[in-house]
Amino acid sequence: MAMQARGKSGYVEANGIRQHYLEYGRGPVEIVIVPGITSPAITWEFVSEELARDHRVITLDVRGRGLSDKPHSDYSLPEYAADVAGAIAALGLRRPVVLGHSMGARIAIALGALHPDVPGPLIIVDPPLTGPGRESYATPLASFRTQLAEAYAGTTADAVRRFFPGWSEEALQIRAEWLPTCAEHAVVATYHHFDGEDVFAYWDALRPPILFIRGGDSPVISPAGERELRERNPAAQIVATPRAGHMIPWDNLPDFLAQVRAFVVQATA
Repeated sequence: MAMQARGKSGYVEANGIRQHYLEYGRGPVEIVIVPGITSPAITWEFVSEELARDHRVITLDVRGRGLSDKPHSDYSLPEYAADVAGAIAALGLRRPVVLGHSMGARIAIALGALHPDVPGPLIIVDPPLTGPGRESYATPLASFRTQLAEAYAGTTADAVRRFFPGWSEEALQIRAEWLPTCAEHAVVATYHHFDGEDVFAYWDALRPPILFIRGGDSPVISPAGERELRERNPAAQIVATPRAGHMIPWDNLPDFLAQVRAFVVQATA
């Protein structure tokens, strides 16, 4: 890889697989970041470094991505949640803030429901609210397959820009170089689980403090979806990041960071 992470690279053996992570900063509050379906840990470095000004930040390579193991099964929410719970235990963290985006937000929701004593405050960022009998994810599977095929063949920042026209040159370059570390079988299996697993069953079980951040312009969270979130878990604080689609930190980093920081201060006081 030409572009190396600035964070400290490490590994843990947890839940039967070798998991890679990047670590930044120090401080009494620990934040674990769980990225999305095709986002290795390094793609979140620009967020991790900002949060690390005040906190210790650990960003995971989710199984099947980055430098973590890529088993041929299992990519269900319970298994992903067990990975994160295992990593938190192996790292000796005690009830860290867990911030998940997109697929990672679904994992964070499952973690909070299935392992309620493991995470502290939860920050849930624009997860697909898909599931049985619900609308499919806003990005079709064919788009992910196209991007992966191009990545495996050797894509460029210019080619990636077709999918993410507003991104910085560095973000495009990182995605071009690191997307090939995402295993297609992991992405496809996860995508099918988007339709097969009901994330609301886990959402109902979450205990506060919970911050739910949606992109103000995101196609992923519909008005009806937001209403259902509020009705089924009134304890959650739900906010919108203005001028942001689904990839919120890439679209509007200052407002996203302000929302996260304010919540972390309030939830860990």
